Amino acid sequence: MSFVTHSEENNPTFPKVIESPEGRTELMQDLPDYFNQLELLETHRHLIPMGTQNMWPGESDEEEDETENEECLKSKEKELENDPANLLLWASEKNRIPILRRLLSEHPTLVNIKDEDQYTPLHRAAYSGHLEAARELISHEADITARTVDGWTPLHSACNWSNTEVASFLLQHGADINAQTNGMQTSLHLASGNKATKATIELLLMNRYINPNLRNNLGETPYDVARRTNPYYYLFEITENCTNSVLDS
Repeated sequence: MSFVTHSEENNPTFPKVIESPEGRTELMQDLPDYFNQLELLETHRHLIPMGTQNMWPGESDEEEDETENEECLKSKEKELENDPANLLLWASEKNRIPILRRLLSEHPTLVNIKDEDQYTPLHRAAYSGHLEAARELISHEADITARTVDGWTPLHSACNWSNTEVASFLLQHGADINAQTNGMQTSLHLASGNKATKATIELLLMNRYINPNLRNNLGETPYDVARRTNPYYYLFEITENCTNSVLDS
Protein backbone atom coordinates (compact mmCIF):
# COMPACT_ATOMS: atom_id res chain seq x y z
CA MET A 1 0.00 0.00 0.00
CA SER A 2 1.33 3.45 -0.96
CA PHE A 3 0.66 6.74 0.75
CA VAL A 4 1.21 10.40 -0.04
CA THR A 5 3.97 12.26 1.78
CA HIS A 6 5.36 15.79 1.63
CA SER A 7 3.07 16.93 -1.19
CA GLU A 8 1.88 20.43 -1.83
CA GLU A 9 -1.86 19.83 -1.70
CA ASN A 10 -2.80 23.40 -2.54
CA ASN A 11 -0.29 24.00 -5.28
CA PRO A 12 -1.09 22.23 -8.56
CA THR A 13 2.37 22.99 -9.90
CA PHE A 14 3.98 20.63 -7.38
CA PRO A 15 3.96 16.93 -8.18
CA LYS A 16 2.70 14.72 -5.40
CA VAL A 17 5.32 12.40 -4.00
CA ILE A 18 4.50 8.91 -2.81
CA GLU A 19 6.58 6.49 -0.85
CA SER A 20 6.24 2.78 -1.52
CA PRO A 21 6.46 0.12 1.22
CA GLU A 22 9.96 -0.66 -0.07
CA GLY A 23 11.04 2.88 0.70
CA ARG A 24 11.13 4.14 -2.91
CA THR A 25 9.77 7.57 -3.76
CA GLU A 26 7.76 8.13 -6.90
CA LEU A 27 5.80 10.95 -8.55
CA MET A 28 2.03 10.62 -8.76
CA GLN A 29 1.74 12.84 -11.83
CA ASP A 30 3.86 14.10 -14.69
CA LEU A 31 5.61 17.41 -14.24
CA PRO A 32 3.94 20.34 -16.04
CA ASP A 33 5.96 22.42 -18.48
CA TYR A 34 5.96 25.40 -16.12
CA PHE A 35 7.11 23.39 -13.10
CA ASN A 36 9.73 25.15 -10.93
CA GLN A 37 12.50 22.62 -10.22
CA LEU A 38 14.30 24.89 -7.77
CA GLU A 39 11.20 25.08 -5.55
CA LEU A 40 10.95 21.30 -5.52
CA LEU A 41 14.62 21.05 -4.60
CA GLU A 42 14.09 23.32 -1.59
CA THR A 43 10.90 21.69 -0.33
CA HIS A 44 11.80 18.05 -1.05
CA ARG A 45 15.54 18.04 -0.48
CA HIS A 46 15.15 15.38 2.20
CA LEU A 47 14.00 12.89 -0.44
CA ILE A 48 17.14 13.19 -2.54
CA PRO A 49 19.66 10.34 -1.97
CA MET A 50 22.99 11.70 -0.72
CA GLY A 51 25.92 9.57 -1.82
CA THR A 52 26.36 6.09 -0.33
CA GLN A 53 25.86 6.90 3.33
CA ASN A 54 25.17 3.88 5.50
CA MET A 55 21.55 4.13 6.72
CA TRP A 56 21.62 1.25 9.19
CA PRO A 57 20.91 2.52 12.71
CA GLY A 58 23.82 2.44 15.15
CA GLU A 59 26.47 2.03 12.45
CA SER A 60 28.64 4.34 10.39
CA ASP A 61 30.97 3.93 7.44
CA GLU A 62 33.90 4.99 9.63
CA GLU A 63 33.10 2.34 12.23
CA GLU A 64 32.85 -0.25 9.47
CA ASP A 65 36.21 0.81 8.03
CA GLU A 66 37.84 0.62 11.47
CA THR A 67 36.42 -2.85 12.01
CA GLU A 68 37.63 -3.99 8.61
CA ASN A 69 41.07 -2.48 9.21
CA GLU A 70 41.39 -4.21 12.58
CA GLU A 71 40.41 -7.50 10.98
CA CYS A 72 43.12 -7.03 8.34
CA LEU A 73 45.72 -6.28 11.01
CA LYS A 74 44.78 -9.39 12.99
CA SER A 75 44.92 -11.46 9.82
CA LYS A 76 48.42 -10.15 9.04
CA GLU A 77 49.52 -10.79 12.62
CA LYS A 78 48.37 -14.40 12.35
CA GLU A 79 50.16 -14.75 9.01
CA LEU A 80 53.46 -13.67 10.59
CA GLU A 81 53.09 -15.42 13.94
CA ASN A 82 55.82 -17.96 13.11
CA ASP A 83 58.19 -15.32 11.73
CA PRO A 84 59.17 -13.15 14.73
CA ALA A 85 61.67 -11.02 12.77
CA ASN A 86 59.16 -9.85 10.17
CA LEU A 87 56.44 -9.66 12.78
CA LEU A 88 58.59 -7.24 14.79
CA LEU A 89 59.22 -5.08 11.73
CA TRP A 90 55.51 -5.07 10.92
CA ALA A 91 54.44 -4.38 14.51
CA SER A 92 56.81 -1.40 14.68
CA GLU A 93 55.35 0.06 11.50
CA LYS A 94 51.73 -0.53 12.58
CA ASN A 95 52.23 0.54 16.22
CA ARG A 96 51.06 -2.82 17.59
CA ILE A 97 52.50 -2.22 21.04
CA PRO A 98 51.42 -5.44 22.83
CA ILE A 99 53.01 -7.52 20.05
CA LEU A 100 56.09 -5.32 20.08
CA ARG A 101 56.57 -5.72 23.83
CA ARG A 102 56.08 -9.47 23.69
CA LEU A 103 58.57 -9.93 20.85
CA LEU A 104 61.18 -7.69 22.45
CA SER A 105 60.83 -9.69 25.64
CA GLU A 106 61.01 -13.08 23.93
CA HIS A 107 63.55 -12.16 21.21
CA PRO A 108 65.57 -9.15 22.42
CA THR A 109 68.31 -9.70 19.82
CA LEU A 110 65.81 -8.91 17.04
CA VAL A 111 65.54 -5.25 18.08
CA ASN A 112 67.88 -4.21 15.25
CA ILE A 113 66.69 -6.73 12.64
CA LYS A 114 66.69 -5.31 9.10
CA ASP A 115 64.46 -5.80 6.07
CA GLU A 116 65.71 -6.13 2.49
CA ASP A 117 66.30 -2.37 2.30
CA GLN A 118 68.12 -2.38 5.67
CA TYR A 119 65.28 -0.61 7.50
CA THR A 120 65.19 -1.52 11.18
CA PRO A 121 62.09 -1.58 13.41
CA LEU A 122 63.11 1.90 14.61
CA HIS A 123 63.21 3.20 11.04
CA ARG A 124 59.72 1.85 10.49
CA ALA A 125 58.37 3.39 13.68
CA ALA A 126 60.04 6.68 12.71
CA TYR A 127 58.65 6.98 9.19
CA SER A 128 55.20 5.89 10.39
CA GLY A 129 55.20 8.49 13.17
CA HIS A 130 54.71 6.04 16.05
CA LEU A 131 56.26 7.64 19.11
CA GLU A 132 55.18 4.88 21.52
CA ALA A 133 56.75 2.21 19.33
CA ALA A 134 59.94 4.25 19.08
CA ARG A 135 60.04 4.52 22.89
CA GLU A 136 59.71 0.75 23.27
CA LEU A 137 62.48 0.11 20.77
CA ILE A 138 64.89 2.64 22.27
CA SER A 139 64.25 1.24 25.74
CA HIS A 140 65.44 -2.11 24.36
CA GLU A 141 68.62 -0.57 22.94
CA ALA A 142 67.59 -0.04 19.34
CA ASP A 143 70.42 1.39 17.25
CA ILE A 144 69.62 5.06 16.69
CA THR A 145 72.48 5.33 14.16
CA ALA A 146 71.40 2.37 11.98
CA ARG A 147 71.57 3.02 8.23
CA THR A 148 69.44 1.83 5.31
CA VAL A 149 70.88 0.91 1.90
CA ASP A 150 70.58 4.62 1.03
CA GLY A 151 72.31 5.69 4.22
CA TRP A 152 69.18 6.91 6.01
CA THR A 153 69.08 6.96 9.81
CA PRO A 154 65.79 6.78 11.74
CA LEU A 155 66.00 10.58 12.13
CA HIS A 156 66.09 10.99 8.35
CA SER A 157 62.96 8.85 8.13
CA ALA A 158 61.11 10.85 10.79
CA CYS A 159 62.01 14.21 9.28
CA ASN A 160 61.26 13.25 5.69
CA TRP A 161 57.69 12.32 6.67
CA SER A 162 57.28 15.27 9.06
CA ASN A 163 56.93 13.17 12.19
CA THR A 164 58.10 15.93 14.49
CA GLU A 165 57.42 14.24 17.82
CA VAL A 166 59.43 11.19 16.83
CA ALA A 167 62.23 13.37 15.47
CA SER A 168 62.37 15.30 18.74
CA PHE A 169 62.47 12.06 20.72
CA LEU A 170 65.32 10.69 18.59
CA LEU A 171 67.32 13.89 19.02
CA GLN A 172 66.84 13.70 22.78
CA HIS A 173 68.36 10.22 22.67
CA GLY A 174 71.46 11.13 20.74
CA ALA A 175 70.52 11.06 17.05
CA ASP A 176 73.07 12.91 14.89
CA ILE A 177 71.22 15.95 13.54
CA ASN A 178 73.86 16.52 10.84
CA ALA A 179 74.16 12.92 9.63
CA GLN A 180 74.17 12.70 5.83
CA THR A 181 72.73 10.03 3.57
CA ASN A 182 74.53 8.47 0.61
CA GLY A 183 73.30 11.46 -1.37
CA MET A 184 74.72 13.80 1.28
CA GLN A 185 71.23 14.78 2.44
CA THR A 186 70.81 15.85 6.05
CA SER A 187 67.54 15.56 7.93
CA LEU A 188 67.11 19.29 7.33
CA HIS A 189 67.51 18.79 3.57
CA LEU A 190 64.74 16.20 3.62
CA ALA A 191 62.41 18.28 5.76
CA SER A 192 63.05 21.34 3.57
CA GLY A 193 61.82 19.47 0.51
CA ASN A 194 58.46 18.68 2.09
CA LYS A 195 55.74 21.34 2.12
CA ALA A 196 54.10 19.84 5.22
CA THR A 197 57.13 20.02 7.49
CA LYS A 198 56.98 23.47 9.11
CA ALA A 199 57.14 22.11 12.68
CA THR A 200 59.97 19.74 11.79
CA ILE A 201 62.01 22.48 10.14
CA GLU A 202 61.53 24.66 13.23
CA LEU A 203 62.60 21.79 15.49
CA LEU A 204 65.81 21.23 13.53
CA LEU A 205 66.73 24.88 13.08
CA MET A 206 66.27 25.60 16.79
CA ASN A 207 68.71 22.84 17.72
CA ARG A 208 72.03 24.33 18.83
CA TYR A 209 74.02 21.63 17.00
CA ILE A 210 72.45 22.15 13.58
CA ASN A 211 74.75 22.95 10.69
CA PRO A 212 72.46 24.46 8.06
CA ASN A 213 75.31 25.01 5.59
CA LEU A 214 76.00 21.37 4.71
CA ARG A 215 75.50 20.62 1.01
CA ASN A 216 74.04 17.57 -0.69
CA ASN A 217 75.53 15.90 -3.74
CA LEU A 218 73.87 18.53 -5.96
CA GLY A 219 75.66 21.28 -4.09
CA GLU A 220 72.49 22.53 -2.40
CA THR A 221 72.10 23.62 1.20
CA PRO A 222 68.79 22.96 2.97
CA TYR A 223 67.93 26.63 2.40
CA ASP A 224 68.44 26.18 -1.36
CA VAL A 225 66.04 23.24 -1.30
CA ALA A 226 63.50 25.18 0.75
CA ARG A 227 63.63 28.23 -1.55
CA ARG A 228 62.82 25.94 -4.46
CA THR A 229 60.10 23.82 -2.91
CA ASN A 230 58.89 25.01 0.48
CA PRO A 231 56.70 27.98 1.51
CA TYR A 232 58.44 28.04 4.90
CA TYR A 233 61.93 28.91 3.63
CA TYR A 234 61.77 32.11 5.69
CA LEU A 235 62.25 29.98 8.80
CA PHE A 236 65.95 29.80 7.95
CA GLU A 237 66.25 33.32 9.29
CA ILE A 238 66.45 31.57 12.68
CA THR A 239 70.03 30.55 11.91
CA GLU A 240 71.26 33.91 10.66
CA ASN A 241 74.39 35.20 12.43
CA CYS A 242 74.77 31.77 14.09
CA THR A 243 72.64 32.90 17.02
CA ASN A 244 71.83 29.34 18.05
CA SER A 245 74.90 27.39 17.03
CA VAL A 246 77.85 26.09 19.00
CA LEU A 247 81.12 27.83 18.18
CA ASP A 248 83.92 25.67 16.85
CA SER A 249 86.70 25.30 19.41
